[in-house]
Amino acid sequence: MTTEVTARPDDHVLTTDSARRTTQHLLERVEHHLRDFLTAENDLWTAVDSRATVPVAAVADLIDSGGKRLRPAFCVMGYLAAGGEADAPGVVPAAAALEMLHACALIHDDVMDASGQRRGAPTVHVKHSAKHRDKAWQGEERRFGESVAILAGDLALVYSDQLMAEAPSAVVPVWSELRAELIIGQYMDVAAAAEFAVDPELSRWIALAKSGRYTIHRPLVVGATLAGSTALGTAFEEYGATVGEAFQLRDDLLGAFGNSAETGKPAGLDFTQHKMTLLLGWAMQRDERVHDLVTTPGHDPGEVRDLLLGTGVPDDVERHIAGLVERGRAALDDAPMDQVWRDELGAMALRVAYRKA
Repeated sequence: MTTEVTARPDDHVLTTDSARRTTQHLLERVEHHLRDFLTAENDLWTAVDSRATVPVAAVADLIDSGGKRLRPAFCVMGYLAAGGEADAPGVVPAAAALEMLHACALIHDDVMDASGQRRGAPTVHVKHSAKHRDKAWQGEERRFGESVAILAGDLALVYSDQLMAEAPSAVVPVWSELRAELIIGQYMDVAAAAEFAVDPELSRWIALAKSGRYTIHRPLVVGATLAGSTALGTAFEEYGATVGEAFQLRDDLLGAFGNSAETGKPAGLDFTQHKMTLLLGWAMQRDERVHDLVTTPGHDPGEVRDLLLGTGVPDDVERHIAGLVERGRAALDDAPMDQVWRDELGAMALRVAYRKA
């Protein structure tokens, strides 16, 4: 049944405080669900062989390391904004599945980017390459570490499906679309880095597919679907597309100019990996020296940053982010939801677009 009215099922007036308490309560349940699920998996495989828990531990370590939990948050908020009941069972495992899928993407992304650090700790492939070296095992340490990471990421993908299977089946179409979109977006990112040709529109599409949609738009739709509503689809699509692009552009700026102590990732990695971000694409349109410098082996990331600043593109990106946030918030103006959720999602747009890490 489609729900078109988003009022609360009781007679109490919805306030900002009560909305935030309900959201926080559900997100705490998501954390418990993830922890209990991974503990059960660890116990299951410990009974087989202690070594069988290695990929499980790799996933659990990443989940336990924190993160922004944006995908569960947008799922929960989409669910509540669409009139979902806080004590209904489906939204918690669905939100947990989104975070587990994110763990899969991060572990694999770190291999593809040859990144040595994630959230201030060694990445999975780096950690297990070092273990192979320390143990003086047979074979190639790099191949071993990357193999462990690939398998751990695959396991997180399997786990995400197991968790989503606990939610009502109505969510299957959007869940399938979300996962396929993420993987195709990741491939296009790899291909664009290899070609390293200026194509701002492709860069924008990649950012939307591999980040914006799966971070914001699709989780909102997952939540609304679980609440039985289709009324917010158009608003969530526009909000998710614009705020999602702003999210990725902030990520690009942090990758270029952020403090690695705050971001938990190596600074300048996008330059080293030739990531064709919109930031770089715009800069290369203005100054061909950007392309030449980034593709020079052993280039100095500081020199690239100085050249980018000289093009004026970072300031233009900041203005573009501001415009995207304004459009995203405006998309909610006429959406059939309580004003409290309009305000909360508006605040989330600012949070993701202007974050420091």
